[in-house]
Amino acid sequence: MENKSLIIMVGGASSRMKRSLKANDGQKGIMDNIPHKSLIPVGKQGRPFLYYLVNNAVEAGYTKLYLITSPENHAFQKLKEDRGLPAGLEVFLAVQTVPEGRKKPLGTADALQQCLDQYPELKQTIFTVCNGDNLYSVGALKDLRKERKAPHALISYGSSGFDYSEERIAKFAVMDISSDGFLQQIIEKPNVGDVPKYKDALGELRVSMNIFSFSGAEIYPYLKNCPMDPVRDEKELPKAVGMLVAEQPESVLCIPRSEHIPDLTDANDIQLFKNLE
Repeated sequence: MENKSLIIMVGGASSRMKRSLKANDGQKGIMDNIPHKSLIPVGKQGRPFLYYLVNNAVEAGYTKLYLITSPENHAFQKLKEDRGLPAGLEVFLAVQTVPEGRKKPLGTADALQQCLDQYPELKQTIFTVCNGDNLYSVGALKDLRKERKAPHALISYGSSGFDYSEERIAKFAVMDISSDGFLQQIIEKPNVGDVPKYKDALGELRVSMNIFSFSGAEIYPYLKNCPMDPVRDEKELPKAVGMLVAEQPESVLCIPRSEHIPDLTDANDIQLFKNLE
């Protein structure tokens, strides 16, 4: 089964980005009319950040794009109608609704479940899903399209390839990987003292940057039954994946890569993309 579909989560703007923009005199107000970080204009042409991620997806051979948005998705509707994304992809919008009685969405596992409910064809295929504020490379996106024996896969990034401070890397999720390359656990923000035990045979710490490929039929029950995180009060995708590998130990193949992943976390990151064409 060929993987030609990419799902990108482009929900609401993060509070951290909003706070850092307010504190940055030169960039105050930049998100007043922008609902998500992925729409922040970057590069020499002032294109939305999302454009460059989608362009990499086109180069990697994807032909269908699903954007998971919030109900207030007018900016994404306009981007689609105005053909503001690279050509070569069919574009679909999925809406993550907020349950009655809640003020915020139910999290990333719920977002993906709602997308599969709205586009049932995804339950019959293999697809890639990722964040909308990381600029994943063409190579990483291609890796997740390759034939594999396991129903699911994710990119396991070697932390030595990142151009980030150790403090920032410490906030990423590390991976416990079996000797034959299958995911055993994703550990969000591990204790500093525990980090060395997650290094692989080459002494490399492997990090998840939230880019996965799933068999829709096989991941769906885990999305639906994902428990609420007691701290964040959300259903998180890494938790659903953790439940999956606990029941099916060799179902998620870890594909190693070593490269920097540019992302939009706060206002200081915007300048990193100033030379994009």
